[in-house]
Formats: sequence, C-alpha cells, structure tokens
Amino acid sequence: MTAEASAQITELAVDDHACLTFGEEEELLDLTAAFVRDGLAAGLKVVWLSDAAPQLAAGELARRGVAVQSAMARGQMTAAGSEGRLLAGQAFRADAAVGWLTRQIALASEAGFAGLRVAVDMGWALRPVTGVEELPRFEEGIATVLGGGTASVLCQYDRGRFDPVTLASVAAFHTCSVAAATYYADAVLRICRQYAPAGIRIAGEIDYQAEEPLALALAEAVRLEGDVTFNMAGLAFADALCTAMIADAARTVSASRQVVLCCQSGVAAGFARLGVVGLPRVSLVTADDR
Repeated sequence: MTAEASAQITELAVDDHACLTFGEEEELLDLTAAFVRDGLAAGLKVVWLSDAAPQLAAGELARRGVAVQSAMARGQMTAAGSEGRLLAGQAFRADAAVGWLTRQIALASEAGFAGLRVAVDMGWALRPVTGVEELPRFEEGIATVLGGGTASVLCQYDRGRFDPVTLASVAAFHTCSVAAATYYADAVLRICRQYAPAGIRIAGEIDYQAEEPLALALAEAVRLEGDVTFNMAGLAFADALCTAMIADAARTVSASRQVVLCCQSGVAAGFARLGVVGLPRVSLVTADDR
C-alpha cells in the first residue's frame, strides 16, 4: 500500500488524531522521535505505547537527539507496553482502552503539563487478541475524547502488515494521515526526508538514474534550519556521481551548521576519496559507530 500523507509529523496540532502508516522500522522510529521531541519541547506529557517501547525508547530516541532519559526522570515521558493499558490479558475492549486514554489526559493536566501526546503502535492488533474487531470503535472513541482538547494521538500502522480493509475502516476517524515525505521509492532504492535528526535518509542502492530525485532531496535538506544529517546507514552502494552530489551538498551547508554523513564503510570510502574527511563542520560516521 502506498502511503499518502495529508500532514507532516512536525505540523500536528494539539488535538489531532493522526494516522501514521510506515513501511519499515527506521521510518517508524524517525517519525516517532520527531513526535516525541516536539511534544517535550512544547512542555507536554508524552506517552509512547508499544510492546517494544520500554527497550527502544532510551537508546533509539537518544540516538536521534531526543533527551529522553531526563524527560523520563522528571516524569514528562513514559514508554510502556500495551498490556495493562490497551489490553488486559490479551483481551481488548474498546471502552476500557478509551477509558485509559481519558485517565492519561486527566493525569497530565493534574501534573501541570500543558497537554498530552500519545504515540500508539497498533501492532498488538495483529496478534491473536480477543476483541480485536472493536478496533474501529476504539479509533472512533479516541476521536470523541480528543475533540477540542489539548491532547493528540498518533496511531501507528505498519502498511505492509495491516490489510487495506482494516486501514480503510479506521481512516475516517483520524483528522489527518502522516507518512515520511518520500522523494523516490522502488524495490531497490528509497530516498525520504528524515525528521529526527533533520535531514534525508537514503537506503538500498543508488546510481546516476536517481540523479533527479536525489538532487531534489539534497536541495531541500540544505534549506532546512539547523544541523543536517544525511543518513545512509541502509545504503549498500552509491556510484561516483551520487557520492559527489552528496559531498557537494555537504560543502554548501552554511558555516553555522553541522553536517553528519552516516554510512557503511564501503560508501564512506567514496566520501573519503573526495576529501570530505577533515572538512570543518562535516562529520563522516560509519553506521557501526553511531
């Protein structure tokens, strides 16, 4: 299923009920990190609900520039699994799950936070869970609870694992859809925007045939404010033309900003040959050293 977004992750409003569809874990983590980062910066209480969240939160969010450990220490961020919140002993009841969300909104207000942001990985609904047919009712309940308030929810669906019928059944209850802005995607190559840290992500194999979308992605990355990261950790091959284009883009970033080129050792060797190593403001990092 092709992702079609009506909003960027950085554009979500205080009462949005957004549907994020993702195609790979790196995309999910990047968009979640941006959602968490912006919520913390706005003084909101942030909850990341995922069966993998407690293990992933500290390392993955910190790697993306989010001060998650200090946020957890002061009670501004919580990362937890679905059990005991959306689920009770592998059983799901929409009313109980909406009740949990309602309580979180009240607790955030009582604690003095300006509002609440909740990211919910819906992967639990792919397991043999009793009551999973109530999923559309749950999404409808979320929309009702959020209306006109100070809480927002980001529902996260793996578009490769959820069937189109299920995705269509919940779409109407969301205020907007979110996905990574994609410049190019096929079976061999994917070029998309990266949100945390800001920049672009290139994965697969790239050569001269992708010159046009790569040029567009690089131009937009250079125009971003703040430091910029070219995340090529998932890039197995880059030809001489594309390597030179990326190196030239790194050199054009203004002197007040830092540039990080993250890639596998084989790709890094190409940048080293072009004299990128040692340039002021530019860091060449191999994927294993991140």
